[in-house]
Order: sequence, then structure tokens, then C-alpha cells
Amino acid sequence: MLLAAETAENVPSYAVGWGSLALINAGLAQSKNRSGFAWFFVSVFIGPIATFALVTFCEKLPEARAEEKNA
Repeated sequence: MLLAAETAENVPSYAVGWGSLALINAGLAQSKNRSGFAWFFVSVFIGPIATFALVTFCEKLPEARAEEKNA
């Protein structure tokens, strides 16, 4: 049986950073009224390129009206 400490040693250090970056990108996308879920998965595959795209090319979208959110 593997303990948590044993499994943590087997994870490459870049995987922890890459996963953290994906979470950060999801939060950044949500702050721009975009899908955090979609950007999380995009970030898993292209990581820093997704960050660059979010910061450089994606402007904040207008917020949806209350009627659209409830529909």
C-alpha cells in the first residue's frame, strides 16, 4: 500500500506547477466572464500559452443579464 508521501515523491515537480497554472488560468478566465472549466482543460494541454492568450488577447466580456443567467 502506498502512502501519500510515497506518491508525492513519484510526481514530477513540473506536473504540480502545470496543474497550479491550469487552476490560475481558470480563475483568470472567470474574472473575464469566460468559462473557467474550458480554460482549465485548455491550460492542461498548452499551459503558459493559454496564460499568454488570456492576458493578451481576451478582453473582459460584458456580464450576462439576470434573465439570461436564470434561463
